[in-house]
Amino acid sequence: MDQLFLTLLSTSILLLTSSAAAESTLTASATLGGNQTLVSPGDIFRLGLFPAVNRTRWFLGIWFTVSPDAVVWVANRDRPLLTQSAAVIAVNGSRGGGLVLLDATASNAVVWSSSSAAATAAQQAQLLDTGNLVVRDKEGNVVWQSFEHPTNTFLPGIRVGKDLRTGADWSLSSWRAADDPSPGDYRYVMDTSGAPELHVWSRGRRTYRTGPWNGVRFSGIPEMTTFEDMFEFQFTGADGASGAGEVSYQFRNRDGSPMSRVLLNESGVMQRMVWDRSAASWSNFWSGPRDQCDTYGRCGAFGVCNVVDATVCGCIRGFAPKSPEEWYMRNTSGGCGRKTPLQCGGDGFYLLRGVKLPETHGCAVDAGATLEECRRRCLSDCNCTAYSGADIRGAGSGCIQWFGELMDTRFVDGGQDLYVRLAESDLDAIKNTKKFVVVIALVITGFVLLLLSLGFLIWMKARRGKKVRVLDETGDFIAECPTYPFEIIRAATNGFSEGNKIGEGGFGFVYKGRLPDGQEVAVKKLSKENTVQGLKEFKNEVDLIAKLQHRNLVRLLGFCIHCTERLLVYEYMSNKSLDTFIFNKNEGRRATLGWKTRMNIILGVARGLLYLHEDSRHTIIHRDLKAANVLLDGDMVAKISDFGIARRFSSSGADQKDCTITDRVVGTLGYMSPEYAMDGKLSFMQDVYSFGVLLLEIISGKRNQGTSNLIAHTWRLWEEGRNTDLLEPAIRGECTGGELEQATTCIQVGLLCVQESPDQRPPMADVIHMLSREKALGQPRRPVMSTVATTYGHSGRLTITDLEAR
Repeated sequence: MDQLFLTLLSTSILLLTSSAAAESTLTASATLGGNQTLVSPGDIFRLGLFPAVNRTRWFLGIWFTVSPDAVVWVANRDRPLLTQSAAVIAVNGSRGGGLVLLDATASNAVVWSSSSAAATAAQQAQLLDTGNLVVRDKEGNVVWQSFEHPTNTFLPGIRVGKDLRTGADWSLSSWRAADDPSPGDYRYVMDTSGAPELHVWSRGRRTYRTGPWNGVRFSGIPEMTTFEDMFEFQFTGADGASGAGEVSYQFRNRDGSPMSRVLLNESGVMQRMVWDRSAASWSNFWSGPRDQCDTYGRCGAFGVCNVVDATVCGCIRGFAPKSPEEWYMRNTSGGCGRKTPLQCGGDGFYLLRGVKLPETHGCAVDAGATLEECRRRCLSDCNCTAYSGADIRGAGSGCIQWFGELMDTRFVDGGQDLYVRLAESDLDAIKNTKKFVVVIALVITGFVLLLLSLGFLIWMKARRGKKVRVLDETGDFIAECPTYPFEIIRAATNGFSEGNKIGEGGFGFVYKGRLPDGQEVAVKKLSKENTVQGLKEFKNEVDLIAKLQHRNLVRLLGFCIHCTERLLVYEYMSNKSLDTFIFNKNEGRRATLGWKTRMNIILGVARGLLYLHEDSRHTIIHRDLKAANVLLDGDMVAKISDFGIARRFSSSGADQKDCTITDRVVGTLGYMSPEYAMDGKLSFMQDVYSFGVLLLEIISGKRNQGTSNLIAHTWRLWEEGRNTDLLEPAIRGECTGGELEQATTCIQVGLLCVQESPDQRPPMADVIHMLSREKALGQPRRPVMSTVATTYGHSGRLTITDLEAR
């Protein structure tokens, strides 16, 4: 019988027709050759052999018809074929499995088989439009399916989780490399020992976790709620009482949604990919880990990670770094310890808001308990260190209790409440601190209201269009700056309507307006919140810009103070800010910013900074140079804006690397120099560092943030001699040889500007000479990132270093 089957296989390879290869079903009476495919009924997926490892190995797989490189399942990952022509695919239980892959060059040896318990009953294999390959018996029952054996891709309908009856788990495993589907180092699995959550493992250690399922989404992925119009998320057995016999998670596409997949790539990153029909390419909707706080255990036990703060890691209130020396040296993995030991009597709970819940492995979970019951249970157990609700739907329900250390906690938007057990004395200290802050806030508010009232009486005397003499802090005359009546500004912006709004930020909103004489203006309406700081920045803006005149600085036309309203009137920049071009998701808009334009913008910003540092009446450090603060006029001329936190500096051009120490660090994360963010050391080199970051962003079209740190990426390409790979793909192919050489110069200058030590950075005069190739370039050293230890309160704001992010 076996001899007859072998003869049939050999004959079928020669006689198989092209029409048979277009079928979605393979029966026991037919075979599939290595150059033929099964096609799902709607031609959404195809099954066949594909080449990998530089086309030296062949694998049986399933891929999207419109995107053949998007392979979603692989059969013979551990045993590839050496040639495509050697493959024979057949349905026959007697050859070791229902569906088999045979090697014709090795006496039709079985390379892979579905190997189900009912293999001998297999009669046909079919590829469905879901991407599922199913093997059926003669009654049509499914005896094996690829969805039960996923590889590196999570399709709609595939489960990730565990069968509680058999102990089998459904998990993903990465490819070894982008061109090698052999099993790699990473696995995506469900941890059911506690509140169910998904983990990525690599070589026996966790690298990333989603946080527990909370009835709506995974605790650490708040973005899931933004996908609800496209996907339906299903979690089975999360409460342990469904009787389903499994704990599993899956998603399904809603009607009308585009094709999608979730991929565990060879680097251990989870990517949710959605097919963009218009661009005929995959769009990355979400990735995890998405930033350094998603790295498992980044801040150690009882640490809390906050990606929006320069210091990243801090300790939960009531805790302090176990080894301050290690934290000072930027090694935070040792975590934090209690300031005061628990007494198991008189203890209470500190509410930490908005977090991804800590790792739940080994936690106690009760889906039926209330939050108050959860609190009582935790207090009655001396080993309980924290508790939280298990389900956030409705008013909330369920109970999770942690015992021992809290690991891998981070702040996230829309995060959950975590109640951390503290000693009574630590709770009292926190309460006293809050009372003191409230009293101070009331005193400051009263003082500010008094100042505003006096200011209002003074400014009401100002006549329409009258120029006001702006004085500096010593009383010296600076410049004359026109004032505008409030009604004129309100009418010019159509009552500050949404239709006139052209920008916003931490300062407030920006509106486009047209004055009675027809002149277009941009009106910055400062926020009424944080009144003291806002008033200081308003004065600073008028104080500084009123006397600055340069082609590459935005021009202040005037201002207005009306009651509590503070308005600044600027020249209108028709092309808005630089970030709307270089970070725009629309590739066509990015491509309009060609290399010559980008180079002119780089030189324009550099000249503007040089003027501030050396040529203006009072040398100035901008402190917040970034893409959003570089505006573009109708001719794409770059102009530096937003001088609210700029600071005069007495250092001359000869000693620009001299510094002063400030106890109030302000600016934007990602653009702050290490010495300024960590130690408050301020010099002109802070602006040089920001310029270096901005230069690399202009060249690459990428932000300096998240896990893909732009400075580190640039350095890696520099070391590998692949400098031009950094260039924005939308314009790289259009650059001439000379422009590519110019881009390489810019990259080298950018790396010199972001050196760790201020002494290693060039002043702006040298930067301009280097960009113009009038001065030799030095060799940059490896850039270094930095962090310091801090303590977080419930809001996630720093309480040791007074750092403000804009």
